[in-house]
Amino acid sequence: MRVISLNAWGGKLHAPLMHYLAAADPDVLCLQEVTRSVTVSSDWLEYRDGIHILPQRANLFDEIKAILPTHDAFFAPMARGKLFDGDAEVWSEFGLATFVRGTYPIIGHAMDFVHGSFSGDSYGPHPRARNAHCVRLFDYAADRPVAIAQLHGLRDLAGKGDTPARHAQADALVGLIERLWRQGEALVVCGDFNVLPGSVMFEALAGLGLKDLVTTRGYTDTRTSHYTREGRFADYLLVTPDVGIRTFQVVEQPEVSDHRPLLLDFE
Repeated sequence: MRVISLNAWGGKLHAPLMHYLAAADPDVLCLQEVTRSVTVSSDWLEYRDGIHILPQRANLFDEIKAILPTHDAFFAPMARGKLFDGDAEVWSEFGLATFVRGTYPIIGHAMDFVHGSFSGDSYGPHPRARNAHCVRLFDYAADRPVAIAQLHGLRDLAGKGDTPARHAQADALVGLIERLWRQGEALVVCGDFNVLPGSVMFEALAGLGLKDLVTTRGYTDTRTSHYTREGRFADYLLVTPDVGIRTFQVVEQPEVSDHRPLLLDFE
């Protein structure tokens, strides 16, 4: 089974992103920062937050569905806010997307907020609401269930250090996973956690038997050249001991976002 986790950056690097995802052909694709603007026909919109201006694909979710036509697709919006189509303001949803190849039946899934709650009329003040999504699949070849959860961790303007909100987020993520995952089954947890390697998040997930592959395999950077600030850790992928790892990569090339894809092949 191949799992890829990636913060898609709203599709800013659209052409290389789409080519990479089609060529990589993941069985399970966990994406953060995905856009969906169901009433908009334009291809590109613009996010404006003071001096922070970022091009966004209007309907990245639907575009990825089109290049993965044999996958079941789930969209989990964190909020609906305003983007700009030229001078006009339009509504756009922003959140997580999970794509699962149809040959792996989904025998359970759970989605909930780990910080804040859904807002239908703005993206909200920082730190903005965050959610997580967990799917439980059946792997016919291995004759066993597998649970895969993804998270886009809250972004605090003060930095990535632990806070009471991040403690609560870790507890909420564990609670969500425990709704589906059975002790002794294979479990993968991934995403853009927005925390430092020593965060309480890893202590909480260790209680489920999970170990991070990014830090324990010597990687020190999960960002690309499009990210120019300090603090190169953001994305993590953790597994339980019964996940038989064939390969794990923090993919440096091609650059498809300001984050690097995390790619796991396992049996």
